[in-house]
Amino acid sequence: MKMSRIAAAGAVAASAVVVLSAPAFAHVSVQPEGQAAKGGYATIDFKVPNERDNASTTKLEVSFPTDHPLASVMPQPVDGWTIKVTTSKLAKPMEMHGKKIDEAVSKVTWTADGKGVQPGYFQKFPLSVGQLPEDADELVFKAIQTYSNDEVVRWIEPREDGAEEPENPAPVLALTAASEDAHGSSADSSGSSDDTKASGGESSEEASGSSDSSDTTARVLGVIGIVVGVAGVAYGVLAGRRRTTV
Repeated sequence: MKMSRIAAAGAVAASAVVVLSAPAFAHVSVQPEGQAAKGGYATIDFKVPNERDNASTTKLEVSFPTDHPLASVMPQPVDGWTIKVTTSKLAKPMEMHGKKIDEAVSKVTWTADGKGVQPGYFQKFPLSVGQLPEDADELVFKAIQTYSNDEVVRWIEPREDGAEEPENPAPVLALTAASEDAHGSSADSSGSSDDTKASGGESSEEASGSSDSSDTTARVLGVIGIVVGVAGVAYGVLAGRRRTTV
């Protein structure tokens, strides 16, 4: 009887945990596909779950940070949605690839052409963005979610260190440490080969010769091993015959 009460209490506690933790997974959020490295480019996904049982999400508006503007923002087409990219003049022009940029994307809006995100479903809205700032650890976006019943949910509240998560937190993109650009890595790789030759290191021809020498040594050792093995087998056979004769 006591065990059954404990089991029942455990089940109630577990269900309470599920109920209390469910809203934490229902926020509009942003995550990179892979990593979002400082100073580089990344593909990021805004994940929009439907929190209502009687309405669909028909519109999403994402405002971009003004303290770290992003000059390059390219949306990926999403079936059933119309996408609008809004740009604004920068108070202070920024330099990108040797060119001065005086405007940046301030907002991207997705509007459903049909049913939108229905109850019980979620939708991802991908963007290619860059260059990411080198002097920040995260980017905070503000998102506004509109439902088919005209309800509007504003995901705009900042998270404070040491404080409880707000009811409607703004999506936050965490940035990782800067990494080498793919093109730069390739150039460095080819350059390092030339540097090796110039510094008196082993050239490709010398490396090839060393490889051939190693292969020859391996073959010789292999043949010796086979010969020793055959000799051992023969010795064993002769020893067996001697014992039989005696």
